[in-house]
Amino acid sequence: MAKNGNDAEIDEGLYSRQLYVLGHEAMKRMQISNILISGLRGLGVEIAKNVILGGVKSVTLHDQGVAEWKDLSSQFYLREEDLGKNRAEVSQLRLAELNSYVPVTSFTESRLTGVCVFDQVVVLTNSSLDEQIRIGDFCHSNGIKLIVADTRGLFGQLFCDFGEEMTMFDVNGEQPLSAMISMITKDSAGVVTCLDEARHGFESGDFVTFTEVQGMTELNGCDPSQKPPSLFICDTSSFSDYVRGGIVTQVKMPKTVAFKSLSSSMAEPEFMVTDFAKFDRPGQLHMGFQALHAFEKKHSRLPKPWSQSDADELVALAEEVNAAQSGSAKQEQLDQAIIKKLSCVAAGDLAPINAFIGGLAAQEAMKACTGKFMPIMQWLYFDAVECLPEAEDAVLTEEECAPRNCRYDSQIAVFGSKLQELLAKQRYFLVGAGAIGCELLKNFAMMGLASGEGEVIVTDMDTIEKSNLNRQFLFRPWDVTKMKSETAAAAVKQMNPSIRITGHQNRVGTDTEKVYDDDFFESLDGVANALDNVDARMYMDRRCVYYCKPLLESGTLGTKGNVQVVIPFLTESYSSSQDPPEKSIPICTLKNFPNAIEHTLQVTFFNLFFGMNFWCLDSGAPFWSGPKRCPHPLEFSTNNDLHMDYIMAAANLFAQSYGLPGSTERSALTKLLQDIKVPELEELKTLLPSTEAASQFKLCPIDFEKDDETNFHMDFIVAASNLRAENYDIPPADRHKSKLIAGKIIPAIATTTAAVVGLVCLELLKIVQGHKKLESFKNGFMNLALPFFAFSEPIAAPKHKIDWTLWDRFEVKGIQPNGEEMTLRQFLDYFKVILHFHSGKLVLVYSWFTLCYSLRMNTNWRSLCSLREFPCSTLSSCLRPSLKNGWTCRELVLLILETS
Repeated sequence: MAKNGNDAEIDEGLYSRQLYVLGHEAMKRMQISNILISGLRGLGVEIAKNVILGGVKSVTLHDQGVAEWKDLSSQFYLREEDLGKNRAEVSQLRLAELNSYVPVTSFTESRLTGVCVFDQVVVLTNSSLDEQIRIGDFCHSNGIKLIVADTRGLFGQLFCDFGEEMTMFDVNGEQPLSAMISMITKDSAGVVTCLDEARHGFESGDFVTFTEVQGMTELNGCDPSQKPPSLFICDTSSFSDYVRGGIVTQVKMPKTVAFKSLSSSMAEPEFMVTDFAKFDRPGQLHMGFQALHAFEKKHSRLPKPWSQSDADELVALAEEVNAAQSGSAKQEQLDQAIIKKLSCVAAGDLAPINAFIGGLAAQEAMKACTGKFMPIMQWLYFDAVECLPEAEDAVLTEEECAPRNCRYDSQIAVFGSKLQELLAKQRYFLVGAGAIGCELLKNFAMMGLASGEGEVIVTDMDTIEKSNLNRQFLFRPWDVTKMKSETAAAAVKQMNPSIRITGHQNRVGTDTEKVYDDDFFESLDGVANALDNVDARMYMDRRCVYYCKPLLESGTLGTKGNVQVVIPFLTESYSSSQDPPEKSIPICTLKNFPNAIEHTLQVTFFNLFFGMNFWCLDSGAPFWSGPKRCPHPLEFSTNNDLHMDYIMAAANLFAQSYGLPGSTERSALTKLLQDIKVPELEELKTLLPSTEAASQFKLCPIDFEKDDETNFHMDFIVAASNLRAENYDIPPADRHKSKLIAGKIIPAIATTTAAVVGLVCLELLKIVQGHKKLESFKNGFMNLALPFFAFSEPIAAPKHKIDWTLWDRFEVKGIQPNGEEMTLRQFLDYFKVILHFHSGKLVLVYSWFTLCYSLRMNTNWRSLCSLREFPCSTLSSCLRPSLKNGWTCRELVLLILETS
């Protein structure tokens, strides 16, 4: 088995998408890091899954407990036949399959401190407060980074201690900013004016470096700080006069942060706020979780689900804990209602909460290993109490939430058995089986979605590739080239054999509306998108609006993630608001005046040699100034590797297009090029093959494939763009960066995906329960690199003049109770009643592009229909045949109303 380590090379084929998030240096640091994870219930296995996919050196799993029924609601690598077996030992075999580069071992002894010394990071889950403090003090004094993660029903906790001096090499993960310079003043505080009309984007305290400055060359290479809106730099009064040109580029500077130990931070906590609508919640939960530990220590158990006596006792314990505080942790007044809710659900163990907290904890472990991104300082608390029943008087009972010795016991402990029955009956359409799709299916299986009469239909037309294995954890190396949907469906069947799931290989769009037709959508309870493009998202959004189905929408971009819930008749749709379009590059810049590697990558076929001309503008400024770089010709040489790369790739692509065999013999190509003599034009005409001889060759198009290292596609793009960059004195890009830009690759990492999907499934629980209040639902955005979290109510569906939203429509039954079809007169009478109530009148009716009624033309049904080739005798005969038995005004393509 291949292993990570000091000398291990990075497998770019496997880690390509993650490399665009972390970078090579961070990946190398992660490959030499050992991680210990204690506690292999739902949260522990989620963290282990994410760090193993990430590619650390090794992972040690620690757990003394055995699998119980309550574990199966979120521990996706435990099965019913594993009950009574050690959780770490069972999970080790299945976790080891995730990444052949990461050795996974299990450890079942009680004392952790002896094994901790060999690890860079220790993650504690499902542990007592006494153990957390003991291990925390040991790790802090021995330079071992510590993460404590815990989930209790709908509540989560995360703590980080990365030592007294932790250096972060990149606090946000964003690409360094750069701008072209138009002027630099000579002053005690020189002012740099940038060329671009838009703001440069630099912030106070940023460090920048200068290159290509003509005249004031003393600036090239220095690192001054600056302040917006103009760049105020160092004293330039003694520098040479500025002439022209120059680029100012942001420099990522290391930042050192200090952490307090767990025992010290308990009394003087620093909180990371996840939801600003719950600004005071972290302090309350800080007391609540300590009270839970005290309760468990006293009774050797957690509070019973929805036990009012246990809830009262936990409140009393929380008051005692709070009274004993002397530092900033002390609360002026405890929120007894939230403490009681914590008590009622603490015995629960929910897959969505574990996915969210587990994704965050795994990302913090990667930060600890790599120094990439800003860590959580130092406490994070999260809750999703909005998932509980909306009615204030709706209180679950102990009987409803008592364990039943089934795999959903830990979910029933929170929501009761009735919700579990509803989940089993759900019929959901999942569009996409990529990274988000795999995580959704895992959570669906753990939650028991479609485990009874319901069904999950998942469609994805793609096959599995090696690069998918780093994030799409349902797939294994032996699954490469198989269909994603079928493989994912089979994998979650092993996690929960009760789930009813069907895999399709269809693209969603107008060409598959015969498959996903009216009957299909009408039978659904909801749709979950797991797509990677806006067009498909908007199409599914239109279908959900059309059929009035809830839509769960989500997406990721590196460490950024978002969640949007669309609820019929309550929220706006996905298409109601759109992101601003990406900034495009003018064609003239791409073709004639490139000044960045992105420009040369977009023009890969070009004339290698350029003439050099100089002009002056009317203003007297040189033409080749500002963003216009003056090109220079290149002299071909077989001794130049870049030149040979270009010829080799171009020749092989040309051969492929004609179905000819290629060659990788570089020495033979070199000899051929050295001996070749370019003929004169007249001689060249005689060498051209005849029409008859050329007819045997057929020119075939080549489909671009960025991930095939043998097809010369990326070889050509890299060589061609870097040659053009050399023409214009633009710094070249390596294959890794070129592939990102040319292939339009979306950076991705498993941690963000897990966290986002956890939030999606919390919204699913609300939908299944039938929540109706807008404030119950949460749209979310996160950036794990900063870290930053923002939650908000969805935007309500905008109402128009007559309280009409995008969800409203007139529902009309085409067949009357007596079996007769509705006539046009009955149809018009029906609407006269409705529109009179809304102070409006019906002006025009169109059915399938046919005018059926016009108020102003005062025409009747028969005369209008007679304009068609086949006159219609009834209203429904103007409709599509499949709609005659029951139709709505959405099938009457257009109703034109007039309101007073």
